[in-house]
Amino acid sequence: MKKPFNFRDLDWFLLGLALAIAVVGVVEIYSTTIHSPLAGQYKRQIYWIALGFFLAVLLSRVDYHLVLEQTPWLFVVSIIALAALLKAGHSVAGAKRWLRLGGGLTFQVSEIVKLVIIMAVAAYFAERRAKSVTWADLIKLGMLTGLPALLVALEPDLGTALTFFPIAAAGVLLAGIRWQHVAAMVLLGALAVPVGWHFLRPYQRERLMTFVHPTQNIQGSSYQVTQTKIAIGSGGMWGKGIGNGTQSQLGFIPVSHADSIFSAFAEEQGFVGTLFVLLLYFALLLRLLDGAQMAPDRAGAFLVVGLASVLFFQVAINTGMMIGVFPVTGIPLPLMSQGGSSLLFTFLGLGMAMSVWNRRFVN
Repeated sequence: MKKPFNFRDLDWFLLGLALAIAVVGVVEIYSTTIHSPLAGQYKRQIYWIALGFFLAVLLSRVDYHLVLEQTPWLFVVSIIALAALLKAGHSVAGAKRWLRLGGGLTFQVSEIVKLVIIMAVAAYFAERRAKSVTWADLIKLGMLTGLPALLVALEPDLGTALTFFPIAAAGVLLAGIRWQHVAAMVLLGALAVPVGWHFLRPYQRERLMTFVHPTQNIQGSSYQVTQTKIAIGSGGMWGKGIGNGTQSQLGFIPVSHADSIFSAFAEEQGFVGTLFVLLLYFALLLRLLDGAQMAPDRAGAFLVVGLASVLFFQVAINTGMMIGVFPVTGIPLPLMSQGGSSLLFTFLGLGMAMSVWNRRFVN
């Protein structure tokens, strides 16, 4: 007999952490856009959060094994959708990353593809019983992540393309990887750097050169990183308060409501507020890893670890970009940055993680 729905079955601690971060994001989006033509974006963000929360609860009630069984055709559909975007996608600033939904709404397909890749890696390792990965496994995983990553990079969206690889890395680490494999991949990566350089767009090359020489062109390619550093530093211990961040309010920080929201938040809430948000992310990741340890099988463990790896990668890279530790790429801060596609991916992933959590005592 099917167990009736009970709200107590939900992982409210995980959901509470996610909602807390999302609420902080809404407040910061409101603060950075209220006096700009983008005023009202925070309301749209609230709608996306509500939809994401509903879908997460709904997905948590579905057996994740049933979802993983749909992985093959979902992967094929994802590849077709990404290829179709290159021809018919909605173009913004020369990039075709979005599918137009109507009513002024657009959707970034690659965000949902990340969830499909997580499912594909989990489904692949769920069938294996070997103690460590083989060269054949690495080649297959390279194809699973490499093909969609290539299509996303061609949009071009190098930042999102890079988020696919932590999923595969987490998978092989959890499955067991030999040092020979690690050494070979490091060598292959080093050899691929000069080759990949020739395929980068001019603005992508400029971003990398800016990372190497951050003070070379402060009014040009180094402008964004310079302004985000100023904003974070000027926040001090307690910050300037909501709506009082000069760098964000006066438009010195580009896209302060989206990719650069961390620097705007740090300016307004200071070191204390920033530390609080980072602790929320840390607690969220720990909760996911706890759920992976409690998973009833390999499929569930790989599914949750895959999600945790992507979220950790995005938080680390986004915050690192703001202080100049990493080159600037278009990677949003999960749950905080304005954008419905990113929010839906995160909440759907959390729904899958809760599905694993709900079945932790199943034999």
